[in-house]
Amino acid sequence: MLNKTEQSEAEITAIMQEIGRNARTASRVLATAGSDRKNAALTGAAEAIRNSVSKILDANAIDMANGEEAHLSKAMLDRLRLTEDRILDIANAVSAIAEITDPVGEVMANWQRPNGLDISRVRTPLGVIGVIYESRPNVTADAGALCLMAGNAVILRGGTDSFNSSRAIHQCMVKGLAAARLPEEAIQLVPVTSRIAVGEMLKGLNGNIDVIVPRGGRGLVERVQSDARVPVFAHLEGLVHVYVDKSADLEMAANIILNAKLRRTGICGAAETLLIDVNDADRLAKPLIEALLAKGCEVRGDEAIRKLSGSVKPASDEDWSTEYLDTIITAGLVDGIDGAIKHINTWSSSHTEAVIAEDQQVVERFFNEIDSAILMHNASTQFADGGEFGMGAEIGIATGKMHARGPVGVEQLTSFKYVVRGSGQIRP
Repeated sequence: MLNKTEQSEAEITAIMQEIGRNARTASRVLATAGSDRKNAALTGAAEAIRNSVSKILDANAIDMANGEEAHLSKAMLDRLRLTEDRILDIANAVSAIAEITDPVGEVMANWQRPNGLDISRVRTPLGVIGVIYESRPNVTADAGALCLMAGNAVILRGGTDSFNSSRAIHQCMVKGLAAARLPEEAIQLVPVTSRIAVGEMLKGLNGNIDVIVPRGGRGLVERVQSDARVPVFAHLEGLVHVYVDKSADLEMAANIILNAKLRRTGICGAAETLLIDVNDADRLAKPLIEALLAKGCEVRGDEAIRKLSGSVKPASDEDWSTEYLDTIITAGLVDGIDGAIKHINTWSSSHTEAVIAEDQQVVERFFNEIDSAILMHNASTQFADGGEFGMGAEIGIATGKMHARGPVGVEQLTSFKYVVRGSGQIRP
């Protein structure tokens, strides 16, 4: 690993510029590579990951030890940690992407004009994608595989915390590319940990990066959105809400909430705020709060929720706007669907919201009047994931409204062009 004390700013800039040029060259090859070659590369990469479990675990052990020494939070350590099962899941996700229909060349729409012109809108790669991420070493494989399937070259800048793990996984991705006779520069991992490299990516590497995707905490994403000179697919945080309506089935609600909050607290789809209908609070509130407390989840509540248990801590204004990524949830009573919509529209980060209800009119109002990227009915918010959506995997969840929104999978990593066929027409 090369760090910022070993190389000057000029040297790092030169490295990054070369990476950009190589990525652009590779992107031109990928744009016309057939599905068979891309699938072969992905299948080969998945197999290499399965054959390298021990090596990846050894690399991850170094990162985990460094992370503990650096006093990373429990949530960050959970994102960083790899186990044999998690590594096999990474390999399976790469294999699943190989099974996805190749989007490149898909005719999205076709129509004929009265003058005989035949017009098609055809899906094309974006070109070169820069991915800047923290802690999660699985992003190395997910982002590399998704970009490859969409015909894009990718430049990966993983966090310092996950450098060794990401490098071990990246080596497996390169093996897949080599086996399929595709340029190894199609998936590049930035070999330096200096933040200078991030700055160069945000400048666009002399026009060689077409899109930046940040995946990490608020500080990283805010810097990318502030400094990037190329388009950005991003979300600041997953401030995820679950609303339990008076029409909800209590047993279903309890199961969903416990899963949404506690299955994995460190992912962006984890529930952070629980809203309960005041109109049936006697039936719903106490059992749901007690279920969370019994599982070791800290509950911070409004005055009404605090009356249910002496273990509930008071919620501040800051709590209603906090993505904990931990075993903590904020809970409050709201006046039915009107109150839930008002609260969510006030505090939401536009990531994912869920309603638990049997009243279909309530569900339709929830879906129609809340404009987050993902809305769910009677299901855990932990399903807010590209793999669970059948996309194979995702680079992240985009909460903006331009181009990509929600899980960013292969289709969201493409653009389109218009192909117009004529028979000698001229415009009068």
